[in-house]
Amino acid sequence: MRRSSTDESTYRRSPSPPGKEPGFAHGGPFFGLHASPGPKAAQARYTSPKGNKYVVFYLDLSFIFLLELKRCSMARGCLQGVKYLMFAFNLLFWLGGCGILGVGIWLAATQGNFATLSSSFPSLSAANLLIVTGTFVMAIGFVGCIGAIKENRCLLLTFFVALLLVFLLEACITILFFAYTDKIDKYAQQDLKKGLHLYGTPGNVGLTNAWSIIQTDFRCCGVSNYTDWFEVYNATRVPDSCCLEFSESCGLHAPGTWWKAPCYETVKMWLQENLLAVGVFGLCTALVQILGLTFAMTMYCQVVKADTYCA
Repeated sequence: MRRSSTDESTYRRSPSPPGKEPGFAHGGPFFGLHASPGPKAAQARYTSPKGNKYVVFYLDLSFIFLLELKRCSMARGCLQGVKYLMFAFNLLFWLGGCGILGVGIWLAATQGNFATLSSSFPSLSAANLLIVTGTFVMAIGFVGCIGAIKENRCLLLTFFVALLLVFLLEACITILFFAYTDKIDKYAQQDLKKGLHLYGTPGNVGLTNAWSIIQTDFRCCGVSNYTDWFEVYNATRVPDSCCLEFSESCGLHAPGTWWKAPCYETVKMWLQENLLAVGVFGLCTALVQILGLTFAMTMYCQVVKADTYCA
């Protein structure tokens, strides 16, 4: 029997999409074909690696941390090297100051105001100059040593400023000396002639010893001539240290038995002949000070860097 149209309508399938057959559509379950993914499946596929992104970010942070740690370790190693170099330098600096101070004290105890030739500056003696210089050098060296060991920025900066001021002061004095050499020569001769009147007087043992040693060692007499002593004694007389052959009261003899060379020019010529040694000493002193300045500023920068980045 044939079914009626009304019966068939109850079993009619819904129409398939255009270009697709039912059961054989692309990606269908038949013949090993898979259906194309829908919107939710595609979204799941692109959002699934979110955990991997966190892993990569963590690895990047770890790598950056290791680089920073390595850089801090290298900075700390450089700081330690500079620290011990500066400590050794300032230790030698301090020991040098101790030596200078010891020589100054020895001169003050045994020779009095040895080499006090100036009447205008009686305190400007060799002993006093050595004592002041040695004390100052010791103080600077002590500050540098403590600053290096403790890595203290304040002490390092104090050491740098003090040494820089000394260096600039020495440079200014050197420039002024060469700029006003003639005026300095004239003033020095006048001051030394005034100092001759203190020769042999009570309380001026240092000046007396200084003139006696200079005239004996350099074979000279007076500042500019042996006649400078005539004004001191108000007579034709010179100290016994001016005699060609030393003997008691030989300064009362005839001028033919005295040294004729002026002491000021003789000492000046000696300094000019040894100008190379004086220049080398000055350059070595400047080099030591420049090294001290370099060490101090380098270590100061390293300490600041270590405190800033590696705290």
